[in-house]
Amino acid sequence: MESTILLVRHASHPLLGRTLCGRMPGVSLDDAGRAQAARLGARIAARAPAAIHTSPLERARETADLLAEACGCPVLPCDGLNEIDFGAWSGQDFPALADDPRWTTWNEARATSRPPGGESMVEAQVRVVAALDGLRRRHPGRVVVAVSHADVIKAAILWAVGASLDAYHRIEIGPAGVSALALRDGGATLLSMNEGLA
Repeated sequence: MESTILLVRHASHPLLGRTLCGRMPGVSLDDAGRAQAARLGARIAARAPAAIHTSPLERARETADLLAEACGCPVLPCDGLNEIDFGAWSGQDFPALADDPRWTTWNEARATSRPPGGESMVEAQVRVVAALDGLRRRHPGRVVVAVSHADVIKAAILWAVGASLDAYHRIEIGPAGVSALALRDGGATLLSMNEGLA
């Protein structure tokens, strides 16, 4: 049976665009992010989701909690929605990473490279696709919200459309952006991508 998965990127936080946060702890939403999530909750409530599943990281959990206030449905942790493990790069500012040739390789060849001591995008894609299929099976025929992170959402979308992970840079997933997949046995259809709050 087909289910609709609403892939939601966490809302904004103070380090956005400055630091590769990865899985570092203590990254919480800022006031703008909390306002984004509250506005998004009102929109998502109209879809009557069965549940909100979330990455375990603070910025995703806080987004999920604000969505749940509007939707009146439970928030459930899902490790498969976690951010990519960026290993030694976690917590580094982007200007510092620009001098690392491995960072250049990572951004030019996502299908074949890996962060130092971290997780490849292929591994992240396998993980998130398995998690989404689990949500489909858990909530057959329903709308489900999955709060995650930009690169993880990109990996899921690229899987759904049958594109290489090297095409990740052709997709923009903004803070509190929503993308929708229809999942069924054996595949998925991309219904929408990076819908903002306008």
